[in-house]
Amino acid sequence: MAEAQESLWGLVEEFVSGQQDSRAAEVAAGVKDGAFTVLQVVEALGSCLASPEPRTRGRGVQLLSQVLLQCYANLKEKEVEVLVVFYENRLKDHHVITPHVLQGLKALSMSVVFPPGLVVSVLKSIFQEVHVQSLMQLDRHTVYRIITSFMNNREEELKSLGADFTFGFIQVMDGEKDPRNLLVAFQIVQNIITKNYALGPFVEELFEVTSCYFPIDFTPPPSDPHGITREDLILGLRAVLASTPRFAEFLLPLLIEKMDSDVQSAKVDALQTLTAACATYEQKELKEFLSGLWSSIRREVFQTASDRVEAEGLAALHALSYCLSRSVLGPDSEDLLDTFLTNILQDCKHHLCEPDMKLVWPSAKLLQAAAGASPRACLKVTSDVLPLLLEQYNQHQQSSHRRTILEMTLGFLKLQSKWLPEDDENGLSRFKDPLCSMVFSAVTDPSSQLHQVAVKTLTVLGAHQGFLSSGDIDLVVDHLTRLILEETDAQSCQAAIESSGSLARVHPAAFTSRMVPQLCSRLQTVPMEGADNPASVVPQHSIWQRCLEALAAVSTHYSIVQETVPILLDYVRQSQKGERSAEDVVTVCKSLHHVAVLCQENAESLCYYHQKVVPCLLSLTIQAAMQDRGDAADLPVLLHDSLLTAMASLIIASTTRLSPELLSSSVSQVVNLFLDGDVSILTENSFTSKFLPFQVDGPAATQSRLVVLLMAYVCALPRNVEIPHLSRLLQDLLSLSLAGCCAFAFTSAAKCFAGLINKCPAGEQLDTILQSASQELTSGLEDESRRTRAVTLLAWPH
Repeated sequence: MAEAQESLWGLVEEFVSGQQDSRAAEVAAGVKDGAFTVLQVVEALGSCLASPEPRTRGRGVQLLSQVLLQCYANLKEKEVEVLVVFYENRLKDHHVITPHVLQGLKALSMSVVFPPGLVVSVLKSIFQEVHVQSLMQLDRHTVYRIITSFMNNREEELKSLGADFTFGFIQVMDGEKDPRNLLVAFQIVQNIITKNYALGPFVEELFEVTSCYFPIDFTPPPSDPHGITREDLILGLRAVLASTPRFAEFLLPLLIEKMDSDVQSAKVDALQTLTAACATYEQKELKEFLSGLWSSIRREVFQTASDRVEAEGLAALHALSYCLSRSVLGPDSEDLLDTFLTNILQDCKHHLCEPDMKLVWPSAKLLQAAAGASPRACLKVTSDVLPLLLEQYNQHQQSSHRRTILEMTLGFLKLQSKWLPEDDENGLSRFKDPLCSMVFSAVTDPSSQLHQVAVKTLTVLGAHQGFLSSGDIDLVVDHLTRLILEETDAQSCQAAIESSGSLARVHPAAFTSRMVPQLCSRLQTVPMEGADNPASVVPQHSIWQRCLEALAAVSTHYSIVQETVPILLDYVRQSQKGERSAEDVVTVCKSLHHVAVLCQENAESLCYYHQKVVPCLLSLTIQAAMQDRGDAADLPVLLHDSLLTAMASLIIASTTRLSPELLSSSVSQVVNLFLDGDVSILTENSFTSKFLPFQVDGPAATQSRLVVLLMAYVCALPRNVEIPHLSRLLQDLLSLSLAGCCAFAFTSAAKCFAGLINKCPAGEQLDTILQSASQELTSGLEDESRRTRAVTLLAWPH
């Protein structure tokens, strides 16, 4: 024991007088190892702590603090108590010692056995004895860390200080300039507010000590090692300023001032801070400042050349309207929302009557931003604006003016439609007839640009069940059908197809009875490519493609899928008779793929699609393969690489989301078809010979091309669906991958083999297959005629 004590005294002496900083780590290691205690360290420091030389006393305190920073977790409560008293006394010592004292207090503040009651004593000592502003950055940061530790671990004790704690921290933070310290200080202020520390009479002082940094003007130096960004500081300060309604009377005038400045970044920051503050305010905080806020926002949207400022201005207006909307009104309360919206309408509405002037769109955007905040705001604005827009549409005859008016109407209808399901008395139903009249007029206007807006408006009106009558819906579907079949503008046609897809979900019967038959009829009457009707303004082949795309787009409901899928499959069958080129059938398959993707949203539709499409495609392609006699230059259309690839994609789309139960019942049929030629799964199976896709010699050689369809099916299966005869299937795929078939076939076989290998669980079966594959690959790599196939197979499993 005496030897350890002597060693400790030696280490202390070398640190204090010999300036050997590494001795602090040795002392800390001794404390951790139990060679001596922290209090023994204090005892060993006795002579230097009593030295008349401040720097000598400072070295002694520095040693102790460095030891505590490494050993605070090992301290006992009694040790912490003694050390706290020691450090509090040292705060009254010479100022050169203060930084080391603060390091020690930081270490003690992190101790879980910090004695109750001492937190208040420590902070009072810091507030009274330490002039924080005169400290170096690191030492000021230490003060913030001490406060943060106490706030995290001793909240109730801190709150017992009442407003004195808030005032003390204001004095600590006042004048802080370093970004590293400000980030911590902002977080402390936010915690003071959000965790309900007493602010007492110091609300304005707390606001002033933080708002003096607003807006943040900080550019980090190049290669800044601290990684602090301007955005970090902006968000930290914003969280403080917007955290309490008690700041409103000070913050809102400041925000108006910054909005009116010439600095764009200040405008953006002010508007974003206003938006954030509205989340905590009620109308009583805003009342006095609404007029000034509206004036500033209106000016920024009306006059700004910056899209960013405009966007933030609209967001702030939306937030103000939302804040006023959620305020609970008493029987004698003034409805500030109504007053606020009335002012906005008064300043903006008349500009809507000037569709060719520059303020028409800023006015519409402002009105829509305010209206979109709540049902009440929307009802107030749209009830006032829609009659005006309907009147203006009828008064203006130019298509460009009408388009602007209709686009504005569309914006308000989109907002209003959000509340339709919740409130039947939404104020929109009384405008139904004039709205329909306006939109039906627009959709028949000679202007294709007007058509596009009209179609979008029809989509919004028709998207809600019960708003339009069945007769209106029929008329909507007829207009969309006409645009698809007759519109010369490609964008208008595309808009009609997209609208049909949206509305078919809501009104499937109308599309089944009206659009689908017309599309089908037109498909049947469109002549072959190259035989366009001279009287037609749209090329016949383009109409054929539009019909296919539209049939796919409307396949959003089970009842429609039952109609469209057979129609599309009939066009695949036409290729057997040479009535369609490979490119045309690929187009049909792309439409079928689109239908498959849409069917993934509905289990019933997907089941129907899978059971209808997959057997049909297998039947048609197998028939084509059996008729072929191996002349690569004259492959049947259905056996072209591009077409088989397109079919594979739609098989994958129809399989991926199918339930495991349904897949389990059909996977054995598909596997048996390819392994044994069992055609029971096929809908059209009157074959004169046997299906032998893994036979690469003789008349059946071309059948190997269809392995790509097997690959699409089995590789899309989830892992929980068991594949029958897996070992045999893998062996046949391995053989085909290395056989003398065409590149399309052996590549498909290699992909399928790889996909199945990756699904195989570890075990004896996998080991056997891999051993066999290794032997075959070795042989294939040595054989020049098979080397390309072997390399292909080798690459795919990875």
